Amino acid sequence: MKFFIDTASLAQIREAHALGVLDGVTTNPSLMAKEGISGEEQVLKHYMAICAIVEGDVSAEVISTDLDGMVAEGERLAALHPNIAVKVPMTRDGVKAIKHFAGKGIKTNCTLVFSAGQALLAAKAGATYVSPFIGRLDDVSTDGVRLIAQIRTIYDNYGLGTQVLAASIRHPMHIIQCAEVGADVATCPLSAILALFDHPLTSIGLEKFLADHRKAQQVR
Repeated sequence: MKFFIDTASLAQIREAHALGVLDGVTTNPSLMAKEGISGEEQVLKHYMAICAIVEGDVSAEVISTDLDGMVAEGERLAALHPNIAVKVPMTRDGVKAIKHFAGKGIKTNCTLVFSAGQALLAAKAGATYVSPFIGRLDDVSTDGVRLIAQIRTIYDNYGLGTQVLAASIRHPMHIIQCAEVGADVATCPLSAILALFDHPLTSIGLEKFLADHRKAQQVR
């Protein structure tokens, strides 16, 4: 499974990249705003800075909600760097835009997906990625991971090449559960990735090894 980091923070992206496990980045206007990035020029420059760090795909979200606006904005974003995947909302015009981009060889990420039917439409239109928001589904007492499994089954049934990108990851168990049911990608905050390192038995075992080493040194 690929690991994407969901942030606009260059510091966090560099840290995740240094771990050697980072495959890509997803971001959105809200995450940009948290980093103080505003205005079209600043946003475009920031995407370029992200692409300079990451070797994999970088999802860049359109702001427009109408077809013509999404197409114009998406083509402008895609021209920035070959790694850009245009992030498009799951709407009727969004699906039309995905079909347009697919015909031009532009990668896309269909976002705000909350049902298997929506995921099927996005794949039929040629989306590169589809992003089911599992944390937000959990928030309304719906099993987000089950949706990932459902989409995986449907895509495999028909040989659809769209990658299942599990989004709205809240904690490390979400990552493991999505890996178990076959998500292609998990996009998550850095904290969720770092939490995968932690296990009390690892810490206890390491401390015991070090303690035994110190005792052996004293004996000598």
